[in-house]
Amino acid sequence: MSSAANIPALVLASTSPRRRELLARIGVIPARIASPDIDETPLKAELPRDYVARLARGKALAVERAADEVVLAGDTTVAVGRRILEKPTGEADLRRMLGLLSGRRHHVYSGLCVVGTDGKPRVRVVDTVVAFKVLSAAEIDWYVECGEGMGKAGGYAIQGRAETFVRFLSGSHSNVVGLPLFETRTLLTSAGIPLG
Repeated sequence: MSSAANIPALVLASTSPRRRELLARIGVIPARIASPDIDETPLKAELPRDYVARLARGKALAVERAADEVVLAGDTTVAVGRRILEKPTGEADLRRMLGLLSGRRHHVYSGLCVVGTDGKPRVRVVDTVVAFKVLSAAEIDWYVECGEGMGKAGGYAIQGRAETFVRFLSGSHSNVVGLPLFETRTLLTSAGIPLG
């Protein structure tokens, strides 16, 4: 970025293609992508909201930042009550998750952290409530077989076939995809990243 304009460069501390696509929707192309290496294991009795806030902050601080760079990191998880649903470890785990989500409301939490040129981390947590219809065994089979839920927090991707299971959603849709755009825009603007 031009130092004359004093505009910081954005570093995205995530290799998620979904986050890059969502940033592009608001006209943001990171100057570089970094892959933070942190332990993502939940702490004993850690609440989902605290978990995503801790991981987002940890990811942002794990990335080397030049004086003229702003770092953006995020973490998204699905929670049924206090239970954190991480990425499924295999088809059996995915079936278990879909069974837990069937006919119930759950929360999708995203932690966001922006480290500005002042070096100070700013963290926000966004909560979206989602309710799935009651899933039949055939619907669970159909979803597991398509492979879409593997590698996704909570075992589903709302931007794909799983959207047909959603009977209710309250809050940010982009949050469920992986990056709440309203809060991201606010944090980036406050850190000096120009947005429209």
